[in-house]
Amino acid sequence: MTNHVKKYFENTNTLLYSFLVSLPLFLLYELLIIISQPSGEAIVRISVDVWIKTLFAYLGVNAVSFSLLLVAIIGLFILYKERHRLKELQFTYFPVLILEATVYAIVVAIISQSMVSFILNMAASDPINSLSMAQKIALSLGAGLYEELFFRVILVTLFILAFSKLLGKKWAGITAAVVLSALLFSAVHYIGSMGDAFTLGSFLYRFLFGIILNGIYVWRGFGVAAWTHAIYDIMVIVFLS
Repeated sequence: MTNHVKKYFENTNTLLYSFLVSLPLFLLYELLIIISQPSGEAIVRISVDVWIKTLFAYLGVNAVSFSLLLVAIIGLFILYKERHRLKELQFTYFPVLILEATVYAIVVAIISQSMVSFILNMAASDPINSLSMAQKIALSLGAGLYEELFFRVILVTLFILAFSKLLGKKWAGITAAVVLSALLFSAVHYIGSMGDAFTLGSFLYRFLFGIILNGIYVWRGFGVAAWTHAIYDIMVIVFLS
């Protein structure tokens, strides 16, 4: 590994790059939701996003506005915490990060090639097929952002801390966290009005997908995992719809 490549991996595997490269996912998702569903009635969103915005609604605040405010606050905190890295920020790394995520998405697609027939069989009864292309792309971006935020950043991180302490070894804690989070990630796809009908094949397929994404998150961080998820979902929509 050359020094340039080593420096790329070291620098981009940080909170600063993860936040900055994932910020477009949030903005594009919210923008496409507004554009594709202008009436505001029965707006279709990612389930994890619905959970978060429902919580905000219970608190009596505008969900979208509060989400934007929360992202801005988190962003300012990250920028302040990582301020020593700002002077060395390499903007050329961002397209490379997207390219890296695209490679991972293609690898995921190759690994799951044996499940393609299952996906095609599922497509006829899949509720998302009734949506417009703009809505599908919005949900793909939202899945990359919100599902990675919840299942990887929150669950995997908490599980690693808990299981590492419980099992006494970090590698064991990471393994347990990766497996348990992947199980929960797969299970959540069968919840709600947009949820799929449960089948063992689909559950195992998503479990494998969750394992891979967990591994990418642990190795490369949130930003790359989020873009890998989003790009993979878009690939499925473009080539299998």
